[in-house]
Amino acid sequence: MGQMSAATAEMPTIATPAEPAPLLTVNNLEVVYNDVILVLRGLNLKVPEGEIVALLGANGAGKSTTLKAISGLLKAEDGQITRGDVLFRGERLNGLDPDQIVRRGIFQVMEGRRIVADMTVHENLRLGAHTRRDGGVRDDLDRVYGYFPRLKERTGLAGYLSGGEQQMLAIGRAIMARPKLILMDEPSMGLSPLLVKEVFLIIRRLARDLGLTILLVEQNARLALEAASYGYIMEQGKIVLDGTADALKSNEDVKEFYLGQGEARKSFKGLKSFKRRKRWL
Repeated sequence: MGQMSAATAEMPTIATPAEPAPLLTVNNLEVVYNDVILVLRGLNLKVPEGEIVALLGANGAGKSTTLKAISGLLKAEDGQITRGDVLFRGERLNGLDPDQIVRRGIFQVMEGRRIVADMTVHENLRLGAHTRRDGGVRDDLDRVYGYFPRLKERTGLAGYLSGGEQQMLAIGRAIMARPKLILMDEPSMGLSPLLVKEVFLIIRRLARDLGLTILLVEQNARLALEAASYGYIMEQGKIVLDGTADALKSNEDVKEFYLGQGEARKSFKGLKSFKRRKRWL
């Protein structure tokens, strides 16, 4: 027995590989507007490198505020982080200006596109690279035109583009910054169903081809969960449910309130909240 114990003691231990740190971590985040309005209430989420993560929720849940807290755009709307941390590659981003955050590798595609209407397509794309000092801008322009050939054909002002072309331009402008993480806020807004499918195909292709990490805020839960590997659902400023995309698609609450697969209702008059909400909180 003594010999067996000694042999056992001499056996090398096999170390299990540590789980890689997420590219983006949001810890216990609290955001207040105008020193009074509490919008985010202890929000937590993680975004692994190279993945598409969906952030879902009803209007007013705090999704766009979450993206602005990450990208540093809260200051423009009298908002501030009053508690918690935003960590990118382990570095704390709290208090940094938006241009500093862009230089670190985060670019936000705003809700409603926000392209510069009185500039050309080419000028808008060059604007996305304004923080860069390397010599690869021309190559990246060709790359963007390869993904969005329609943009190369448009030589006039960007304000005359269709809604779908403006969304392509907004995504192309983000690519020009060579980000590691793109924050996408409602890319399907105002687009026809056919264009929505095309935009989501492009988003998936970009993530696959360029190794981009994407945090996606989207009202179209079905398409968002088809594109994403993981998802979070927000309600009243905090995460109430999260899981793999497949797990969320099979969740009864998600099917009823986001995917339209629940029991048919004759009336929504008495519906005020998720009937399973207590289980989430």
